[in-house]
Amino acid sequence: MKKYLFLTGILLCTLLANAQTFQDFLNRVGSLPEANHQAVVDSFMNAANTFPFIEDDTLTHFIYQGTATGIKVAGDATGWSPELVMEMIAGTNFWYHTTSYPSDARLDYKFVLNGSNWILDPLNPNTCAGGFGPNSELRMPGYVNPPELAYYSGIPHGILKDTTFSSASLGNSRKVTIYLPPGYESSAEDYPVILFHDGLEYLSLGSTNNILDYLISQQKILPLIGIFVPPVDRTAEYAGNKIDLFTAFIVNDLMGAIDQKYRTSKDPDKRAMAGASNGGNISLYIGMKHPEAFGKIAAQSSNVIQTISNTLQFGNKLDLEFYIDIGTYDISQLIPMVHNLATILESKKYSYRFYEWNEGHSWGNWKGHLRLPLMQFFSGPDGINENGFHPDIRLRQNHPNPFRGETLIPYSLPSGQPGELWFLTAKGDLLEKVLLPSSHQPERVYSFMNHSYPSGTYFYNLRSGNGSVTKKMIITK
Repeated sequence: MKKYLFLTGILLCTLLANAQTFQDFLNRVGSLPEANHQAVVDSFMNAANTFPFIEDDTLTHFIYQGTATGIKVAGDATGWSPELVMEMIAGTNFWYHTTSYPSDARLDYKFVLNGSNWILDPLNPNTCAGGFGPNSELRMPGYVNPPELAYYSGIPHGILKDTTFSSASLGNSRKVTIYLPPGYESSAEDYPVILFHDGLEYLSLGSTNNILDYLISQQKILPLIGIFVPPVDRTAEYAGNKIDLFTAFIVNDLMGAIDQKYRTSKDPDKRAMAGASNGGNISLYIGMKHPEAFGKIAAQSSNVIQTISNTLQFGNKLDLEFYIDIGTYDISQLIPMVHNLATILESKKYSYRFYEWNEGHSWGNWKGHLRLPLMQFFSGPDGINENGFHPDIRLRQNHPNPFRGETLIPYSLPSGQPGELWFLTAKGDLLEKVLLPSSHQPERVYSFMNHSYPSGTYFYNLRSGNGSVTKKMIITK
């Protein structure tokens, strides 16, 4: 019997080494007596290196080993409802559930044991901090983990200063943290500014000080001052009956004091706000009310109250530039709001960038893409300005997308002007650029052939004159 089980284990390892499927493993288990199932499971676990077990870039197998009466999977993909039921192989303690996700997805999840015990995936070392504690993190093969999230001891670091601000009209006070970039103390220049709503969470959960340090050190963005402002009465201040009082507090009280104490640029084109969810809503609202105070607005997975969409759609065009994004696994009510906002900004010819990520409503999503509005608003010498606007530049989605070898990119340039087509990594690093001759044709098509780039998410950026437009493309194996 021992010889038989040994040979079974060798066979299973050989199947995995030869890229056989998870279904082959299940079929092998099903062909054996129940008494032999655990030995085959053990051999599979020894041969599989990473969990969840992923095949063909998209097929995902959640796996758990242990005693339970039932296990389900909950997470971004289920709206955090424990809907994915795991099956147990008879005669073993091996549970699994198979599903599919896009090749570049990044999703938070947890296992729910026995109907009530929410736990991290014990087999997955990747976790992501969240407002309710850490979650397990599913990183599909095409997802690129951003390097800027880590702390690097060998680069210059900004200084964080804590202070307290009070508001008589709101009847409250709050701790505000200021980020001063490397070199601030020895400089005499004025600095661009970005204010973060839910600011303390952008630091503790969003690693924003690491992101700023890294992007500044790599010259992806200009040195800037960061202002991290927490809410006190979050819903009321960000989207409720205190929204105007909070707006006045930010624009007049807080920024008035900060502008006096620190060397901040007063040019609205060098002053930005950022926030996620309802924090995105208040960023949009304050920008809409006071474009003379903040000229650049980043709203991640944002709520968009009707006042904002109506004002932007039916009011006069404001001197504002936008970054907006949403997750395909985001809160279902927010997705149409953000898509509608993108439609409004396009119809009113605002300068904006809109991205949709295969992620959920989480800090993993927001911190993983925060470099994009920072590089858009404050592009440094080595940064990629992923914004800009030109009414005559058109760049359409490549097709097919995702693609393996060749994809077609339809575009048009201003009449008689040449352009450049830049191909970028998901982190914004330049891979190659192509010179495009001027043409009077209304639209041309560029054929991009992938010869060497691995599967994952990439961007292509069309530039001509002072304008640029960016789209996302996905390469598969």
